[in-house]
Amino acid sequence: QVQLVESGGGLVQPGGSLRLSCAASKSIFLLNSMGWYRQGLGKQRELVATITSGSRINYADSVKGRFTISRDNAKNTVYLQMDSLKPEDTAVYYCNANQSPWTYWGQGTQVTVSS
Repeated sequence: QVQLVESGGGLVQPGGSLRLSCAASKSIFLLNSMGWYRQGLGKQRELVATITSGSRINYADSVKGRFTISRDNAKNTVYLQMDSLKPEDTAVYYCNANQSPWTYWGQGTQVTVSS
């Protein structure tokens, strides 16, 4: 069992930045991968970015060049640095962890991009 706790969401103006954090209850070095997903109002949950235990990274096309995922194994934490935010980035952002065959989710953190 892995507990995930997200933090760092909030309200930001278009063009601004936020950094999300996801703290895991166990060593993330043991996990196959971790990532961030988001779900806008009335929309399906979608992948934002993932990072594997070998540090292989994948981004959704909509965030490439603006978002950066990273991990700190010593702190058991994964980060999502979000720059040049747009109103369409508004969503609840969920942290995800995979330890085959199990998948774990955090409770989500709201990100609102609005002027």
